[in-house]
Amino acid sequence: MEKIGLVLEGGGIRGAYTAGAVKWLNDNNITFDYGVGISSGSVYLALYWQKETKIAYDLATKYSIAPDIVGFKALLKEGHFVAYNHLFNDVLKKEAHMTIQPLLDQKANIEVGCYVLDEGKTVYYGIDEMDDSMQVLLGSCALPIASAIVNYRGKKLLDGGITKMIPIERALEQGCTKTLVITTKPKDYVRKPASKFVEFLMRIIYRKCPQMAKDYHVRHLNYYHQVEIINQQVEQGKAIHIQPSQNIKVSRYKGDVEKTKALYELGYNDMEARREEILKFLGK
Repeated sequence: MEKIGLVLEGGGIRGAYTAGAVKWLNDNNITFDYGVGISSGSVYLALYWQKETKIAYDLATKYSIAPDIVGFKALLKEGHFVAYNHLFNDVLKKEAHMTIQPLLDQKANIEVGCYVLDEGKTVYYGIDEMDDSMQVLLGSCALPIASAIVNYRGKKLLDGGITKMIPIERALEQGCTKTLVITTKPKDYVRKPASKFVEFLMRIIYRKCPQMAKDYHVRHLNYYHQVEIINQQVEQGKAIHIQPSQNIKVSRYKGDVEKTKALYELGYNDMEARREEILKFLGK
């Protein structure tokens, strides 16, 4: 039996590209049998599944680049460079009225990847393991060093992208026969090894979880392994890989309204440019 999955990479502010791409999916009433997201990709997955395009747009182009979310103000507010608690608990939940209760009610077939420090590995949480506190989504986004550890049901969570930047392997493990994979880096992107200084900080800050520093050391190798799997799936006609056709320069942390809007529009337009290919692939 055919099972079609949606796979979303993270990327922080670069997730604006994903937001635009899934807006195209919503506009064309395209649904999937299964979805999996990592980091910011997990949030856009939840919003896409509920067709919450307005919140996704605001998150991509406004909230994610706000000075009280990223930078010195965030540092003063939460003691970390990225104020994820403020973003989720004050902005997304109270101001934007984001909820995942509809996903809980419908038992949506989605999963979110978080790195569990207690276990030294990325764990995928299904909808039956989440609640409307959205702590699992927060945990999936919580970047090491730059943000606080998220405590959820006795587990310590951080960004699932520590080991699984593009969760293609999980989609295949879950029986997907076809996947639409949306990533946030252009084709010529080069992922470099972590700097010695960052690795030093990882060993010091997370000394109670030595496995995480080891995983971070080979993170770039894991990334290329995941890209290789996607390429193989594409060659076999089992996947479509959507990625930025232009290099709009924003980083995980830094961007502005003009660039995030451009990324959002690029995501939408890249999907539209491949409309016939996508619809044929999905059997629409």
